[in-house]
Amino acid sequence: MEIFERYESEIRGYCRAYPTVFKKASNALQIDENGKEYIDFFAGAGVLNFGHNNQEMKKKIVEYIESDGVAHSLDMYTTAKREFIKTFVDVVLKPRDMDYKLQFMGPTGTNAVEAALKLARRVTGRSDIVAFTQGFHGMTLGALACTANSYFRNASGVPLSYVDHVPFETHTGGGIEHIKSLRALYENSSSGCELPAAFIVEPIQAEGGVNVASKEWLLEVQKLAKDIGALFIVDDIQAGCGRTGSYFSFDGMGLDPDIITLAKGIGGFGTPMAMNLNKPEHDKHWQPGEHTGTFRGQDISFVAGKVGLDYFRDENFNKSTISKGKTLRDILEKISAKFPSKNFEVRGKGMIQAIDVNDGALAKEIAKVCFENGLLIGPCGTGGRVIKLIPPLSIEEERLQKGLDILVSAFDKSIKENF
Repeated sequence: MEIFERYESEIRGYCRAYPTVFKKASNALQIDENGKEYIDFFAGAGVLNFGHNNQEMKKKIVEYIESDGVAHSLDMYTTAKREFIKTFVDVVLKPRDMDYKLQFMGPTGTNAVEAALKLARRVTGRSDIVAFTQGFHGMTLGALACTANSYFRNASGVPLSYVDHVPFETHTGGGIEHIKSLRALYENSSSGCELPAAFIVEPIQAEGGVNVASKEWLLEVQKLAKDIGALFIVDDIQAGCGRTGSYFSFDGMGLDPDIITLAKGIGGFGTPMAMNLNKPEHDKHWQPGEHTGTFRGQDISFVAGKVGLDYFRDENFNKSTISKGKTLRDILEKISAKFPSKNFEVRGKGMIQAIDVNDGALAKEIAKVCFENGLLIGPCGTGGRVIKLIPPLSIEEERLQKGLDILVSAFDKSIKENF
């Protein structure tokens, strides 16, 4: 690892929690240069919903490359993009009776958020955005202004303005009554509050600690946005793309977002890709080339992403996700019950599950012991106090159980010896 420590920037982060050099990976397994195996309950922070080196995706990618398929295309038309768009429309939009324009931008989630904010401001002619406590929306300045974490915000070097943060439903001061209070402010012409361009919300705050919003609260936020002429933006970048047992994390809630931001798992193979779904009446406010990005034509991602979408043609795939999610949840509930004095809290949906251990040091120790015993997990939330489990949706049942056994042992060892 000397070469990394000598030459790579001090900004590196995940490698400090996983101090080894990985060489190979397959589905939910990573293998380092020494041949040690690690079960992956992190999945590239939600990118690898279909596992490392998904065999069907790999086959299609190799075929595409060997046939001299276009790899980079800006926003020009290609066969790979056409196939992806058609499949997305057939598999995701039409069955839900959804009408959206698909916008491709730079290939990361923060690029998707930046585009959404820009479009909302263009459509409404307003400047301010309403975001929520504990939220994470990206690292570029506009998205970072919507992000709540002070550690990330403090690195900006400039004021992060034009965003008002209000309590998320599960945070102190949050809930439907608070949204009603906001409504009263916005409807009072003497409140001194400017009307916002948009509300941006994650139905499940992944990096914020796996905080799950209720249908009722989300509908209240959406209604407020629409009543005051603001756009309702749903950030489904980490919790979407099948993670909760349905394509969108908010499926079945009756939501009708103006913009939906997607990234991470949408590219399928781990290759970068981001996409926004814009209501047509809003999308028409864009002028050609007004928001660009050199890598918005990621054809390898289109090829793999189409394969990923094909999984959702089989309802058994979603049923498997829900079943595995229950397995994760059950084990976390048992861990919580085993240590009642610790007041652990379990939360999540589908295959994004978490346990809040109320102590960043404890969470870090548990993650360390897991790593030493061949399991990759990622703490998140305020002070890193929440242990988040997001294995590939395709993880084998046997490997899932083996990983959970390691997790249970890590809790026992960490609490007994250090806490």
